[in-house]
Amino acid sequence: MGNQLDRITHLNYSELPTGDPSGLEKDELRVGVAYFFSDEEEEVDDRTPSDCGFTKDHSPAEEGPFSVSEVEYSAFCSQECIFSKLRENEDLNVYSAKTLLTMCKPGDLLELVATAQAPHWAIYEQDDQVIHLHKGEIRKDSLLEISNGRHGRIVNNRYRYRPLPPDLVMQNAVGHLGLSSDEICWTNSESFAAWCRFGKREFKAGGEAHSAEQQYFLKVHLSGSGVHTLVFRSLEDMIRERRRVDASGILKELSLVNGGKE
Repeated sequence: MGNQLDRITHLNYSELPTGDPSGLEKDELRVGVAYFFSDEEEEVDDRTPSDCGFTKDHSPAEEGPFSVSEVEYSAFCSQECIFSKLRENEDLNVYSAKTLLTMCKPGDLLELVATAQAPHWAIYEQDDQVIHLHKGEIRKDSLLEISNGRHGRIVNNRYRYRPLPPDLVMQNAVGHLGLSSDEICWTNSESFAAWCRFGKREFKAGGEAHSAEQQYFLKVHLSGSGVHTLVFRSLEDMIRERRRVDASGILKELSLVNGGKE
């Protein structure tokens, strides 16, 4: 099959994974080097509603739907799209936690969002209860309480993997209740909740073997600066970087090749 690593680091623009059949626009290829930084957990903190990035015209008490300013992404493993958060292709509107409760079914994947903060993910159980990873512990809490002024949405289709049946999603979530840092293998709320729903070991820390044959491409759509493509060796690395961008709004360029040219 040849040297796959060399092929990946010498891609032409037309060869880059993209949701557009015509090829990648006029993007730059940026290679993300696998690295670790402190866990951003956790996102459910003591901010007041006014700290969450909502204007007086869109207060957390309102039901919604309405939009918030967010970085948009798409992600690929080889040529397959595995993740999409693009306003042009999907509904990114958010709702108050109270309204969200009327929309949820057991096993749904939920995302709570706020400005300058990584989103918090959880699995909806029933009767206002969610199961989530928070500060190194897998626990059950009230959605109304943990939202703390944030708006949220159902993100069952954010990842493009085939979901497990709802009863198995709940079995995964409930079966890990009470576990703490030294007993779990997820580094953030998103990885845990997504693993519960899809059951893929790639969401676990160290859950996949690094290889040159399998690479993850993350397209980051930054307002005013175009689209940047980062390359990672594991799904976990890619999730961690994307969440860091969500929290900071800054794309950390670790390595750069010359526009993918030979």
